Amino acid sequence: MDPATLIGIFVAFGALYAMIKLEGAHVEAILLPAPMVLVFGATIAIGIAGGTLKDFIIAVKALPRAFLGKTTPPQQIIDSVVVLAEKARSKGLLSLEEDAGDVKDPFLRGALQNIADGTDGEELRVMLEDEIETTAQTHRTASKFFASLGGYAPTVGIIGTVVSLTHVLENLSSPDTLGPMIATAFVATLWGLLSANFLWLPIGTRLKRLGDLETDRMTLLMEGVLAVQAGSQPRLLGERLRAMVPAHAQGKTGQGKAAPGEAAKSKAAKGKADQGKAAA
Repeated sequence: MDPATLIGIFVAFGALYAMIKLEGAHVEAILLPAPMVLVFGATIAIGIAGGTLKDFIIAVKALPRAFLGKTTPPQQIIDSVVVLAEKARSKGLLSLEEDAGDVKDPFLRGALQNIADGTDGEELRVMLEDEIETTAQTHRTASKFFASLGGYAPTVGIIGTVVSLTHVLENLSSPDTLGPMIATAFVATLWGLLSANFLWLPIGTRLKRLGDLETDRMTLLMEGVLAVQAGSQPRLLGERLRAMVPAHAQGKTGQGKAAPGEAAKSKAAKGKADQGKAAA
């Protein structure tokens, strides 16, 4: 889990709270139900109106990922692919079918199964590229929805302020109440700006970034498994894949991470060996 979004939003609202306290104001002054209902309700409604219901559903499903999204280190992917290449060279491509059943990632599982089934390399590349593009399109849909909310929210806040100021002008006969009423009117604009810059835009940007990382991960896997199918030498394959990853993202070179399914088998074998020693 990468807590960047949670940390950023928490610190942003913390800075806002600190400013309110340093100014000697009260938090209750901005926690007004009417402008908040208008800003959040109307903004989301306009966002739905600007797309389709499916877009909205995709965005809602993607929302937890913005806060709890996980990223796979590229080196971990490279190590796994290198181990697969070593197994394919020693035992043949059909041996990869055993690993396909133990892989949780549907993209890698499908690729390994197709390799074991003897799918042509060019056909497999087209299939995998289509799957990558479909996944990228889904991520773009979610990120664009929240980015659009970030564009609508400030304007909706201004609309709320105009509505409130209209009410203020109806009460010019009571000058002693004009100050608090005007202050209340601008709360809608405040929440429009806050929701856009503290919530919607960061979430949209975060989802876009996670989508880019997922596309990079799938592309790295695609190039790796296609090279395994072509019979690439494991060491050269590892160097080629590392060349596809920016230096700041590579991290430390792995020490040969076990291929999918191999780790579980190794652990089981070790358990049996320990039981044998205990019995002896």
